[in-house]
Amino acid sequence: MALPINIEDLVHGRTVEWERLEFKEGWNPEVVIRSMCAFANDINNWGGGYIIIGVAENSGQPVFPPSGLEQNQLDAIQGEIILLGNRISPTYFPVSQPYMFDGKHILVLWCPAGDNRPYRAPETLGKNSAYHEYIRVGSRCIKAVDDYLRQLQEQTARIPFDDRVNNRATINDLDLGLIQAHLHEIKSDLYEESKTMPFRDLCRAMLIAKGSDEDIRPVNAGLLFFNKAPENFFPRTWIELVWHKDNSSNNFTEHYFKGELQKQLRDALSYIKTNILSEKVVKHDDRPEADRFYNFPYAAIEEALSNAVYHKSYELNSPVEIQIWPDKIEIISYPAAIPPVNKAEMSSKRRIIARQYRNRRIGDFLKELHLTEGRGTGFPTIHDSMSKNGSPAPVFDSDDSSYVLVTLPIHAQFNVPSGAESNGASNGVNQLLFNDLNDFVGCINGASNGASNGASNGAEFILEQFVHSKVKDMLIATDSWISREKLFETIGLSNQSKNRSRYLDPLIEFEWIDMKYPNSPTHPEQQYQISEKGKKVLSLVN
Repeated sequence: MALPINIEDLVHGRTVEWERLEFKEGWNPEVVIRSMCAFANDINNWGGGYIIIGVAENSGQPVFPPSGLEQNQLDAIQGEIILLGNRISPTYFPVSQPYMFDGKHILVLWCPAGDNRPYRAPETLGKNSAYHEYIRVGSRCIKAVDDYLRQLQEQTARIPFDDRVNNRATINDLDLGLIQAHLHEIKSDLYEESKTMPFRDLCRAMLIAKGSDEDIRPVNAGLLFFNKAPENFFPRTWIELVWHKDNSSNNFTEHYFKGELQKQLRDALSYIKTNILSEKVVKHDDRPEADRFYNFPYAAIEEALSNAVYHKSYELNSPVEIQIWPDKIEIISYPAAIPPVNKAEMSSKRRIIARQYRNRRIGDFLKELHLTEGRGTGFPTIHDSMSKNGSPAPVFDSDDSSYVLVTLPIHAQFNVPSGAESNGASNGVNQLLFNDLNDFVGCINGASNGASNGASNGAEFILEQFVHSKVKDMLIATDSWISREKLFETIGLSNQSKNRSRYLDPLIEFEWIDMKYPNSPTHPEQQYQISEKGKKVLSLVN
């Protein structure tokens, strides 16, 4: 049975940290049993690891092309693995799967974290050999002694929440379509097998369900990723986004992103990318190259939000929250990081490598989907992307018990003139929210001296720079009620949703254009007409 992971990504360390990979050029059962024991103990809650037999290693990195195994060795080795599993106390059996890789036979042992820690393995395979607890430290397997042994013993029967069986759910709460979509996306060989194999066996193969045939139950991570309404099992498990249109705390809109975790994360990121992010181009008289930068770099937002989803506790009834302000984005998750990561560490270091993960299975799924890295790269990515964009440094805050707050300040050159607050943008077009005509006039007066390169007056300069270049044409074209199709045809645009979002929606939001059916934006007979406020704006432009 194939493993629920892409073998190419696995062997090259793209979706699993190198510390969780062990390469063996040949078969050595005395070494392998200790590695199996160490991955089963999973002292850092990484989620176990993989032993890849038939690939040599050099300083922890695989050597290619692989040395490979003889085909007649594969069955014999898999039989020995069962014997090794019986030698571990309590018994422990990894999942083994042969693969052809670069024309060679290799054997992959998937050693997930065990449910009955601590595990002990014999020092040798001879008679009367001493047994020891083995753990993984970095890329090495060592005996657990002193503090390591105490730490391991404290974790006895303590399974991370995302890997626990959920007794309130049944296996029928897992969605086959979502499971197969996941396997197809990550290009797992298990995808083809999933079309014919029993559903229970598929869930067991992915370790998203446990138990006997008569009482098999999903684990929490399975419900979070492969159930369309995980909030039914984990209250308020969604992402909340609050978009503040000014600093008054009274003018805002709320958005909720629900569904399976990967959908929540992708939908929230897509919304931010479409509606919030804005690129500015600054041209210079002394050189042909223009400066390009964003109000917020996408990579920083993606990493901060992915980490919030990854590291929050799903035992708490608290959503991930995004607060978008005119001058910053705040992302908050609950509770605080697992010690020794604390506020002081987050504030003073650019790279933080956690010794333990709160959600070992959630992390694995996010990494397979390339939604997070999990290699201690989160903080450097956020810092580096903010720096490359020319933005102020990010701010990390926590009370070391209940929350983690990441603040991403806006780029300095996106600070707007007094009297107008930033309202986000889409498709690289800047927008301003004018609360009334005085804001617009004030903005014009503040920027009239900056109009250049042929801009005829302050009003047109402001509209072109901060809204879009079609404002005047659209206000003229809507002198009487007009359909969207006819409106876009009049101003020379195609009737596409991206053009509606970029050109029409801002003017509706500013109340410069009215809808004939305001309570039903998608009404089949919807039409648009310039408002009284829009007429005043047009008179200022003219």
